[in-house]
Amino acid sequence: MKKKIFSKICIFIILLNVLFIYIGKNVFARESSSQLSSSTIQETINQAYKKFKPVMDGENASYIPYLKKADGKLYGIAIVTVDGRVFKAGDAEYKFPIESISKVFTLSQVLYKSGAESVLHKIGVNATGLPFNSVLAIELNQDKISGSLPPGNPLVNAGAIATASLVAGQTLDAKWQSIIDTASSFAGHTLHINNDVYRSEMDSNQHNQAIAILLQSYGHLYANPTETVDLYTRECSYDVDAVDLATMGGTLANGGTNPRTHTVVVDPATSARVLAVMATAGLYNTSGEWLFKVGLPGKSGVGGGILAVVPGKFSIGVYSSRLDNAGNSVRGQQAVQFISEALKVNIFSSEAR
Repeated sequence: MKKKIFSKICIFIILLNVLFIYIGKNVFARESSSQLSSSTIQETINQAYKKFKPVMDGENASYIPYLKKADGKLYGIAIVTVDGRVFKAGDAEYKFPIESISKVFTLSQVLYKSGAESVLHKIGVNATGLPFNSVLAIELNQDKISGSLPPGNPLVNAGAIATASLVAGQTLDAKWQSIIDTASSFAGHTLHINNDVYRSEMDSNQHNQAIAILLQSYGHLYANPTETVDLYTRECSYDVDAVDLATMGGTLANGGTNPRTHTVVVDPATSARVLAVMATAGLYNTSGEWLFKVGLPGKSGVGGGILAVVPGKFSIGVYSSRLDNAGNSVRGQQAVQFISEALKVNIFSSEAR
């Protein structure tokens, strides 16, 4: 009897070992196939840099005096992976104003601290399909034609201004400190406001002031309109470089934990929701074309930055100041599309790694 029991135990242990070996091999195989080598990534961004460096299509943002003066020849690419590897090419460490890409990280902060329902019920997350600074979108949403709330979406100006009005703090300076601290945690080091950009934009932000007052009239601005536009303008005026952008996006790709500092900035649920909003409205009224061509959540800024995120893998940051008619970096879009195709990371593709 004891021999039979012992034999059954031995057989069970053998089968268990075989099962563990089988599972281990398959997990390792999946991990190996999804792990892009450092040489492959670096070679790919080198190719993207070389291929699009001659491109000089588009123009600098002319309605912001500081941005109009930017050197259109500058061009940099960076990738940061979820395991903290950093790759760069060209002018990847050149500082430039983050502009509308900052909306991603303020949204992350408000979502994380106030919850998804607050954003859904006070701002909305549907794409407006109209230019980023559209007042018509507010009116159409208010008339319930699109089924959206008046601010529309956190990544267009109206929605971003409403999002800024939800940032907690007793004073304007306290709210600003909260925003820049969060952005710095995403980047992995202290970021600083570019006062020249801030002053330049404060002198020419009458349109955003009008948006804030219109939102207030519809009951969808949640703080003083003058202070909120000031806060929003500061939010768009801190400097980053392509490596910063890739690190900030890499934090979202890594479920809210900075892959270089290992600091938990937001939780995975917040990261997933932010990436969803980026997919719907990250490149304004050309977001559909971007997703069709590139297949990645992305965000642009009129300062020339482009951010794209491959969830669970890495993020791409690109800088080139010359923009298309929608306000998106021409070379930035081309470079990210090239990288997405070369590395096969389109999230909608059955061939995605």
